Amino acid sequence: MRPSSGNRVWRGIATVLLLGVLGTACGTEERPAAQGGGPGAHGRQGEPGAEARQAPPRTASGALAAYVERFRRTQAARAVAARRWGLKRTPLLPPAPPAVKPKITFRKGFEVGDPSLPPVFTTVPTRDRIVFLTIDDGAEKDPELLRMMTELGIPYSAFLSDYVVKDDYAYFARMRDRGVALHNHTLNHRYMPALDYDEQRREICGQQDTLEKRFGTRPTLFRPPYGNYDADTLRAARSCGIKAVPLWSAEVFPDRMEWREWDRDLHPGDIVLSHFRGRGDWKGSMADMVRRAMDTITARGYAVARLEDYV
Repeated sequence: MRPSSGNRVWRGIATVLLLGVLGTACGTEERPAAQGGGPGAHGRQGEPGAEARQAPPRTASGALAAYVERFRRTQAARAVAARRWGLKRTPLLPPAPPAVKPKITFRKGFEVGDPSLPPVFTTVPTRDRIVFLTIDDGAEKDPELLRMMTELGIPYSAFLSDYVVKDDYAYFARMRDRGVALHNHTLNHRYMPALDYDEQRREICGQQDTLEKRFGTRPTLFRPPYGNYDADTLRAARSCGIKAVPLWSAEVFPDRMEWREWDRDLHPGDIVLSHFRGRGDWKGSMADMVRRAMDTITARGYAVARLEDYV
């Protein structure tokens, strides 16, 4: 019987982490005890020094056992969180990030005639069974989303437009403090190809300035509103410090997934889009959207990874 895709993911993760554990353990050297009465040989009178109090060096088998126990406890906590939030399965863990990020190029058919401009793409080149979750604009500020994603440990990236964010910058500051990267989605979410170069530059650079002022970061990733752009968009983005333009391969809503690929499936490195929306716009909440996304992603044997580790 062929192993399931989920099992292959877990075996790959275990192999990577096991090698790291063994490398750490094997690199631990025994050091001789301090000689004489130099610094560190003893603490207070009659007590052994720091070196004498240290635990013996870890062996490979001891490090592995400690890792297995930590992993077991972590997964047990994730399983509890998954049940609490109504997920059908416990989300899979992504593998360790690559030591060298993959080279990102334009997706075929998305070029604008100048390969030196920030590349537009929908999938990150990787063989790992991972996808990336991204959320656009910032209209809905649902505190339940912050709690849910933190408890589940699911990474995601936010592409923000200032016109809907500015009424509650503090919400997105809390998001940033939880490790979420905040990226550029323009100041006012306008249809970019209808604007001239200078207007597009004001939309993109203005949002760069706002994000830097409010959150202390000047992003290198930009997503044009509606996914629409032209050569001026990319030239303006480059002038503002943008390095890449991720679009998406699938979009998730509380009640469904919408697919941009012909086979209506996920692929390694796919970018999944959603939006900050609530019940007034959707058939559900932000938490419902996450449940739909994670149930689909996990059932198909994929883990959610952090986009910024790859791009």
